[in-house]
Amino acid sequence: MNTLINGLPCDTISVHDRGLLYGDGVFRTLLLRHGKIQHWQRHYAKLFADCGTILLPCPAESLLYDELANLIQDAQDGVAKIIVTRGTSQRGYVPSPHPATTRILSLNPLPHYPEEFAKSGVRLHICQLRLAHQPRFAGAKHLNRLENVLASAEWDDPDIGEGLLLDEAGYVIEGVRSNIFVVKDGNLLTPDLSRCGVAGVQRERVIDWAGQQGIACKIMPISLDDLLRADEIFLVNSVIGLWPVREMPGYHCDHHPVAQSIRNWINHETD
Repeated sequence: MNTLINGLPCDTISVHDRGLLYGDGVFRTLLLRHGKIQHWQRHYAKLFADCGTILLPCPAESLLYDELANLIQDAQDGVAKIIVTRGTSQRGYVPSPHPATTRILSLNPLPHYPEEFAKSGVRLHICQLRLAHQPRFAGAKHLNRLENVLASAEWDDPDIGEGLLLDEAGYVIEGVRSNIFVVKDGNLLTPDLSRCGVAGVQRERVIDWAGQQGIACKIMPISLDDLLRADEIFLVNSVIGLWPVREMPGYHCDHHPVAQSIRNWINHETD
């Protein structure tokens, strides 16, 4: 069994679970390498913060860690996922003041991506869908990912590795499943996520890396024009690591020295 629900082997939840009914919950996606979950403490800190954002009690770190250890005990590499929902309730939006949360842990094989995505870079599709502003949830990885689902349906070209999401004001926010960075004049830039978007663990790690290297990393509004004038663009998430951006409408780049340097660090550091 590659799924645990509330610590027990199972692959079904109640039809009354608020995660199913309302997207009332949060999740984290974690990389398993050589039998070890990568960057566990960072992921748990994000999960705890995101639970707080939606007023949801977060399961204890020791409980989730022990359940993960049970789930992955016979595995070497894969993608683990933790979902925490507000559990079951009576009909209606009003949440229980004392919810019995549902914990869903799953393990799946590593996805296969073309090797050139990491080495030579990917093509980006500029999505027509625009992210709505909701500062209350900005940065959090909550279960309502319908914007990302619909954005992902906009292309079927296998050479396009990712979609670029802008907000309703036209500013660059993120990839459909990744965070985005810009290299310009020796500095790193990454979008301001105070109104929408997801602040991922790899984004946090790259920002920390820049600080360790004495490189300025500015969190700021980034327009599409800013992106097109970049020296380099790259994408990060916990599963892909880092992909440089080779091409998008109005932009082409075959040389990614900064991105490749950061990619080497991401792949070898286990903070």
